[in-house]
Amino acid sequence: MYPFENPAGFGASDVVEFVIAGLLVSLVLLRPRISPLFRKLAAHPVVSVLALGALAAALRLFLLPHHPVPTPDIYDEFSHLLVADTLRHFRLANPPHALSQFFETFFVLQEPTYSSIYPIGQGLMLAFGWNTFGYPWAGVLFCTAAMIAACYWMLRGWVSPDWALLGGVLAIFEFGPLCLWMNDYWGGSLPALAGCLVFGALPRLRRQARWRDGWILGAGLFLHLITRPFESIFLLLAAVLYLRRPSPSLLPALVCVLAALGLTAVQNKAVTGNWLTLPEALSQYQYGVPAALTFQSIPTPHRALTPQQQLGYQSQLAFRGSGAETVSTFFTRLEYRVRYYRFFFLAPLYVALAVFLLRRQWWILATLALFALGTNLFPAFQYHYVAAATCLFVLASVLGLEALPRPAAHVIFFLCAAHFVFWYTLHVADDQPFSLAMRHYETGDYINHRNPERRIFVNRALAQIPEKLLILVRYWPQHAFQEEWVYNAADIDDARIVWARDLGDTENEKLKRLYPERTVLLLEPDAQPPKLSPYQMSQPAQPQPPAPSPFEDVPPAKP
Repeated sequence: MYPFENPAGFGASDVVEFVIAGLLVSLVLLRPRISPLFRKLAAHPVVSVLALGALAAALRLFLLPHHPVPTPDIYDEFSHLLVADTLRHFRLANPPHALSQFFETFFVLQEPTYSSIYPIGQGLMLAFGWNTFGYPWAGVLFCTAAMIAACYWMLRGWVSPDWALLGGVLAIFEFGPLCLWMNDYWGGSLPALAGCLVFGALPRLRRQARWRDGWILGAGLFLHLITRPFESIFLLLAAVLYLRRPSPSLLPALVCVLAALGLTAVQNKAVTGNWLTLPEALSQYQYGVPAALTFQSIPTPHRALTPQQQLGYQSQLAFRGSGAETVSTFFTRLEYRVRYYRFFFLAPLYVALAVFLLRRQWWILATLALFALGTNLFPAFQYHYVAAATCLFVLASVLGLEALPRPAAHVIFFLCAAHFVFWYTLHVADDQPFSLAMRHYETGDYINHRNPERRIFVNRALAQIPEKLLILVRYWPQHAFQEEWVYNAADIDDARIVWARDLGDTENEKLKRLYPERTVLLLEPDAQPPKLSPYQMSQPAQPQPPAPSPFEDVPPAKP
């Protein structure tokens, strides 16, 4: 990809320009044939829904040779997988382990039950994929495809069928196979699906108050409440602001909301022992306030704390020390987070977004502002905090394109398509030199480019050992505490691999006596590459004769 190192003499920028020019010429030549097919498809909503969902899933499955099923790596992912595994055992919580001190890890309670701190929603989706297809990621794939299809359905409530279908295709470009949400276990697609159902039902309920739409509204609220309970406040407020007055058709939505609250209370009781105490609230009481900040803010003496205590200590320091409670800091943080909303827009759509702002769609703007301001109360930010508003971001793009002259809208859509086709093609040929050369120019490298190579390396090594294993994890000094390795199944004792913290020979002996049939290995993840070796107890120090006193040959002092 360097000039004059290929037959055409092209560099990277030349290739990009050549591809865009070729796509543009193809679009001009094929437009007379594509437009009638596009309109014909848009006239059949059921076919369009199925086609968009199937296309999103198929495009990701086609990448499996170079981008296999994602490997979980972030502690949030393992905590959600714990929820899924717990549900697969037909329970909401697991009994505490007798030696829980070995299994302390992020976002997992050890007392009064061994359970994740997260709501049930994401885990329910992962459990569905796990039980149905044998892989938790299958739930992610299915949910993301459903979200994209639901986004198209939502848009049909706001714009014409042609523009709704165009918005559904944009959703594939932005949130399909190359998106973070389809390539991890952290969440995003499920609350986005919930938002599609809610914001798609609202205009239909205003035009014609039907019970069917009331149930769809309720389903969206139910899914969001059991996935993102805090942000559900903003979703409910947005729905109330839109509908303004009650209607009998809203009774199904009320039933669904009460069902979600009831399910949350049941989970609270099973996990914390109290109907009203959320697992996350109990975790904050036991360990501190969870927030993903930098390791450098923790003084060295505190690095001996458990992972959750370190995280809580660090978060509280950052929250108090930065003056996060002041109004000025609130708006500074809000201004800083604006750049992260790039996740919801491809670059050409910023032109359409500017046109949309001129149209003054006050309810949409107010809803987006509500989510932005509400989530800004929390010192950390992740894209899935505002995932429910995903379809509104797509709607804003579509409304902006609709307000533009048709040729200008076509050019912007073409640039979005060129962006997706270009990078998707490079991912298809991921092992080719030209793809490797272009990789570091990619805006969002979410799809396996940052795959946890060390964890994959260790997992492959462990897969070669047939017997049951006990892995003692020993961290080196100055270990980055976010890189946690101690994660376990819902039923720790019956799992093939038990991961535990190395607490020293005396304590480790208790765990070895509990698992006498297991092969005990020591993992040192901070080595390069990670070091996996048979566990051996430290050799006891040999007694040494006392050193001679330096004063033995000195005569006693005279009185």
